[in-house]
Amino acid sequence: MEFGYDARTEQLRGELLAFMDEFVYPAEPVFAEQRAAAQDPWSPPPVVEELKEQARKRGLWNLFLPGENGAGLTNLQYAPLAEITGRSPHLAPPALNCAAPDTGNMEVLNEFGSEAQRERWLRPLLEGEIRSAFAMTEPDVASSDATNIETRIQRVGDEYVINGRKWYISGAMNPNCQIFIVMGKTDPEAERHRQQSMVLVPRDTPGLEVRRGMRVFGYDDGDHGGHAEVLFDDVRVPVDHLIGEEGGGFAIAQARLGPGRIHHCMRLIGMAERAVELMCRRAVARTAFGRPLAAQGVVREWIAEARVEIEQLRLLVLKTAWLMDTVGNRGAHTEIQAIKIATPAAVQRILDRAIQVHGAAGVSQDTPLAELWAGVRTLRLADGPDEVHKRSLARRELRKYS
Repeated sequence: MEFGYDARTEQLRGELLAFMDEFVYPAEPVFAEQRAAAQDPWSPPPVVEELKEQARKRGLWNLFLPGENGAGLTNLQYAPLAEITGRSPHLAPPALNCAAPDTGNMEVLNEFGSEAQRERWLRPLLEGEIRSAFAMTEPDVASSDATNIETRIQRVGDEYVINGRKWYISGAMNPNCQIFIVMGKTDPEAERHRQQSMVLVPRDTPGLEVRRGMRVFGYDDGDHGGHAEVLFDDVRVPVDHLIGEEGGGFAIAQARLGPGRIHHCMRLIGMAERAVELMCRRAVARTAFGRPLAAQGVVREWIAEARVEIEQLRLLVLKTAWLMDTVGNRGAHTEIQAIKIATPAAVQRILDRAIQVHGAAGVSQDTPLAELWAGVRTLRLADGPDEVHKRSLARRELRKYS
């Protein structure tokens, strides 16, 4: 395994670091001011479009997607770039057109979509002209097991008729969200993992109702389109809106979630780095009981432990990226689950300690720490909760001895 950055990665890292310093970090207070003043909390602030324009000029665009439709980077090349964007997770990923859920949806369309579907939906997504949503999670079933999904997709003549209720559908509140990828059951009598299919549903389809925005620890997450409760009431789409084949929805979901999980973990490393930076600056500048916080033994322990954990996590993420490039997602299954278990929990702990060092300021809007903590805590549920990944990983280990 060779994790050294090649020439192209080093070049892009330099360009991206410069872009962050020149545009992204200065835009953070502007972003906050524009969001606070906006009449529609779900519309992206104008500064986001300004950042997108600057990123495109510099070729910092669609870095997540391999192949000719994207930047052509491997997972190993993309990992350090995603880490950098994680330092400003609400601004940098959308600025580079590398924000969820669009990234996963573009990967699905790129790999499984028909030529007509790619032309109609993938092209404008790649251009950053529209946004999208991925509708899988449901409030009435344990969606951590995707085979529980109850939304029905029934074929009636030349159409599919969709009925069901979804929630926490990321991106759906964004007024520029034009397309939903919807997962539901086409054949409840089929083998358990062949019951589900995915269909494309344009936002303006009759019967599709975006009911409300869902909050996350009190945050609306409007910066990346929010999360919605969505009702599908006799929603009808042509049969050519099916992605792949009937019964292929579960497999497509697994293919989509693998890269998504590692992208989240890559960005989490950047969040942790920023937390350590803020913690160190605070520890040096703040005095309590006659001494700087940096002189307190417990604060030094937190900083040292954070550095060790970040280095461990980065190596595991890079190993996972390397395996995905060399043996594919299936061959990297154990490592994908390992980073999904380890990274959010460790980064949550690092952020919690950074908040503690900041005292009241740490839970305020004056630092990014509180909102980062909420986002990281949510990732212990998103793309499968910790316990599901631990269960699966343990089962795979035990199989060696059965």
